[in-house]
Amino acid sequence: MPGRALAAVGLLTLGLFGTGMGLAELGVAPPSVPGWGALDGGPAGPALPYSRPVGITIPAIGVRARVEAVGRARNGAIDPPPLEQAETAGWYAEGPAPGEPGASVIVGHVDDRSGPAVFYRLGALRPGTRIEVTRRDRRVAVFRVDAIREYPKSALPTVEVFGERTRPVLRLITCGGRWVGGPLGYADNVVVFATLLGR
Repeated sequence: MPGRALAAVGLLTLGLFGTGMGLAELGVAPPSVPGWGALDGGPAGPALPYSRPVGITIPAIGVRARVEAVGRARNGAIDPPPLEQAETAGWYAEGPAPGEPGASVIVGHVDDRSGPAVFYRLGALRPGTRIEVTRRDRRVAVFRVDAIREYPKSALPTVEVFGERTRPVLRLITCGGRWVGGPLGYADNVVVFATLLGR
């Protein structure tokens, strides 16, 4: 991945989305170079053509949610759905669609003013769990969870999270750790790493 892209990814750690009382930020900034998640040589494995996601289902933690396309906030971080839509997940539309080669990113709030939100139980997932992403072309991209990790927002490992460019993988991201308040909100990000199983 180009050095400029990795530097831009670091912005993700400065504010991904709001949670809690609406003051916290997710703290994830994707690369700014076009094609950051594109195929870059080597075997791609099973992959799907582009089609934007419209829904996500994770039976193990009771998630069945609509997915909307999101972009960047003014600070360069991924801009999640507004807190008024805390049960909706956001697909980062400048990266790969789920099932395409590269790391597709879906974000969601952990909570809002009234309580748990769409990704509240994300940290409870275990390796081997099934994630289903419904796409506009009516195909369902099925992913298997490989790992669940928690990182300080100030130290998100951008290569580890966004560096995959050959295989179709999925990253689910929300806030986690302790509540610190202010513009940061929660201290950490919870990141789920998953790999496409089939079409």
